[in-house]
Amino acid sequence: MRPVRFVALGDSLTEGVGDPVGEGWRGWAALLAGGLGGDLGDGSGEGPGEGPGGGASSGAVEFTNLAVSGAQTRDVLERQLPVGLALRPDVVSVVVGVNDTLRCTFDIHAVASRLDAVYSAFAAQGAVILTACLPDPGAMLGLPGALARPLARRQRAVNTVVHALSERYGAVHLHAAEGAWLMDRAMWSADRLHPGERGHRQLAVRFHALLVEAGLATGAAPSAEPEFPVPTKSASLWWLATAGTGWVARRCTDLLPQLLTLAVDEMRHRARGTSAGLDLRAAASVSAALAALSVAEAA
Repeated sequence: MRPVRFVALGDSLTEGVGDPVGEGWRGWAALLAGGLGGDLGDGSGEGPGEGPGGGASSGAVEFTNLAVSGAQTRDVLERQLPVGLALRPDVVSVVVGVNDTLRCTFDIHAVASRLDAVYSAFAAQGAVILTACLPDPGAMLGLPGALARPLARRQRAVNTVVHALSERYGAVHLHAAEGAWLMDRAMWSADRLHPGERGHRQLAVRFHALLVEAGLATGAAPSAEPEFPVPTKSASLWWLATAGTGWVARRCTDLLPQLLTLAVDEMRHRARGTSAGLDLRAAASVSAALAALSVAEAA
């Protein structure tokens, strides 16, 4: 009997940023991997962490992490999907979308079309699909309202699409966009956008519970308690001053100019008392994107 094959697709969240192990990242998907199968060897319920494209075997589970920091839905569709399909996974996680909201090229129609194509391809192979809706980055960063609201609107649009497509393809869906864990500082790394080890473990534990409930996981649940000490304040500041600064700089060249434009538009609408129109416009775009997918499927 061959091992369960688990393939993870996505961005830095699934790559494991915020949960360092050795010279690389581990993350929630690697923590979840061991709990999918039966024979776990040491009984820890944790799979070993791997970098992008890395593969590992944990007892009765073969885990491959294709997630790459900065990936958008286009990257998942064009680069990660072909590799993932070739591995013919039994379980595949597709958690992506936040980076799309942070780009001036954001288009909910394109996001919906790409996610539909990815989910459809894995569903056709009979894989169990794991999805999640995510918190909006503006709230996590504590941005001022005029800057945060446009990002929140975009993330709500992505989450609505993910909800609808998860239902369409029978995915195991984790509601991670709300809950007390979002406000628990102990769950998050220094950048406030990626979970720390405790946060990654929280995601792994919650996914495992959903899989057990659906009769799709037979291994022990990952531990919710961190294996490593929480990084010191000085270590966190050092990370922000080095790698974290680079992360912000790469996004500011693309996002900041448009975000400022969105903020001006937001303030103009608030002054006129027409802010509700922005929400209605976003909701209409999501509805149109999903309707277009339905028409294409019927054809």
